[in-house]
Amino acid sequence: MKCFVLIIVVSFGFIACQPPADPPAKPLSLEKRFVQPTNGYAQMTVITHGNMKRLHISGQIGQGETLEEQMRGALSAIQDLLASERATYADLVKINTYIVDYQPVDLDVFRRVRQEVFGSNITPASTLVGVSALALPEWKIEIDAEAVIQID
Repeated sequence: MKCFVLIIVVSFGFIACQPPADPPAKPLSLEKRFVQPTNGYAQMTVITHGNMKRLHISGQIGQGETLEEQMRGALSAIQDLLASERATYADLVKINTYIVDYQPVDLDVFRRVRQEVFGSNITPASTLVGVSALALPEWKIEIDAEAVIQID
């Protein structure tokens, strides 16, 4: 019995000497901001969580008569939105491209322009979809994008 009491006393003393547990971590805040909202949507949604920003860029279009001109304009619009958050093409993690009346020759244009604009080191995940139409008949291409940046 004395041995049992001694074990309990020693065990209790050991437990009582442990440092208190750390308080639970405070959940990180989540901030959502809409950039250039118009007609029920925003050109970009910026989500800030801790030291990370996620940029969701709505479909961008460009002006011009050819697929190439419109693609360059759409990518330029994406670059401007990225720059507004101190991001660059290098921060892109995903792009989705929609081409009206897609033909195999369009892939050559798409790849060439993407290579010229992004270079060989920027390779976000990418989806290319041929579609029958976009919101306006003069639009030949629309590109949306996602980027992730770390903030200090």
